[in-house]
Amino acid sequence: MSAISKRPNSVALLAIIAVAAPASLSAQQEPYPVPANNQGEVLTTVYGSPPSDLSGMAEGPEIEGIIAARNGDTLQIATADGARTPIRISAGTDIKASGGFLGLDKDQLGADSLLNGLPVKVRTVQWADNLVASRIRLKNNDLKTAAMIRNGTEQKFGEQGAAIQQNAAATEALRGRVGDIDKYNIKGTTNVYFDTNKYNLSAEARSELCNAAAQADAMDNALLLVVGYTDSTGSYEINQALSEKRAARVTNYLQQQCGWKPWRMLTPTGMAESDPVADNSTAYGKAQNRRVAVNILVSKSVDGL
Repeated sequence: MSAISKRPNSVALLAIIAVAAPASLSAQQEPYPVPANNQGEVLTTVYGSPPSDLSGMAEGPEIEGIIAARNGDTLQIATADGARTPIRISAGTDIKASGGFLGLDKDQLGADSLLNGLPVKVRTVQWADNLVASRIRLKNNDLKTAAMIRNGTEQKFGEQGAAIQQNAAATEALRGRVGDIDKYNIKGTTNVYFDTNKYNLSAEARSELCNAAAQADAMDNALLLVVGYTDSTGSYEINQALSEKRAARVTNYLQQQCGWKPWRMLTPTGMAESDPVADNSTAYGKAQNRRVAVNILVSKSVDGL
């Protein structure tokens, strides 16, 4: 059994390309110009890093948006109205991700988790003419998706056999367009389902996969991200291996039978029993969780957003 779900253009899957984050500056280094408003103008020069003790500082605005850029310990947050606000982070910034039952469980994170494209909610304090994040909140699912897409794009569309060699020119062109993109829109998701402990594709699933490939092929520069899942039956080790086999089977079918080019595919990923879409305590719920999700992604830069 399979199903296709689509989201409107306004709902973006914000994903990321890995970015090298330079180390924070010290007082002995060259001054680091920091924009002090959302117009990108440099109004002041700050030496070193923000203080780790943020207590007692005047409160700044609370900002919700996505991380549009990062340079060392400075983030640029893009909000829904198009404004971009530079925010510094310090050793005292409290960074947590939520995603447990009712969103109550939170995991403490390091600053290296603040990747381009992540949706965040930020509380700030005033430091000189700058804003410093006192608290940053994000969602585990956004972070997982970002990591999966980053892992795929980090391969730089490496050659994968004769099929890639025959398309070398197309691969190079795609590298030029996609290599520095850190945000995507999700244009549609196709879910295909599996029997317990199986990773073979049903006839219906095969038809749905080729339909998804055709849908993606009609979009300029679309990529596919394939993610495999299991229900809660079995150990983590067994489920992880099974989810990877399911993702690999779907990927192979898309490439071999549906004509999807390998250089337009992000690295397939197995996520075991994580991110269930239904209750694993029921047979129906388990059947919904034994799935592979095929996500159609289009970069925001070519999607006109």
